[in-house]
Amino acid sequence: MLAEREGLSDTQQAVFDWIVQSRGTMIRPYEVMLHVPEMARPAAELGHQIRYEGGLSDHDRELAILTAATAHSCPFEWDSHVGLARSAGVADATIDALRDGNGAVGSPDDVIVGFVREMCATARVSDTAYAAASELLGTAGVVELTTLAGYYTMLAFAINLADPEDPGQS
Repeated sequence: MLAEREGLSDTQQAVFDWIVQSRGTMIRPYEVMLHVPEMARPAAELGHQIRYEGGLSDHDRELAILTAATAHSCPFEWDSHVGLARSAGVADATIDALRDGNGAVGSPDDVIVGFVREMCATARVSDTAYAAASELLGTAGVVELTTLAGYYTMLAFAINLADPEDPGQS
């Protein structure tokens, strides 16, 4: 984990500075990714686009992020976004259902949750899930939702690499 600017290479420092400027602080996934700054910067730029300039509503974006967090057993993503989801209007019952993994999510949230769950589990979605998401979000929205699921999958992998469930196990 590279959480401090001191001791970083010039390239790492430049990426560190950009991330802190865009996010206000260094965040955990980039503490891992800074080991390869040439990948960290474009990933951070994509994340910035998804979080701050994308076309999905705050509600739909945060719902999708929580779904990806649960799909990849990533408590850091969950903890980082559950408050944002509540602020964006995601219902407590939906948050509880996602956290508990029981799948009982009401309409229209079930469209986004189902799409992201399928995408994270199989790297594909059924024709039914695609049609429902397309009707709800339009083609551009489906592309953005897919990109979001892939981005938060990548972050979960990086975070989970740094925080294995059982660090003593090899």
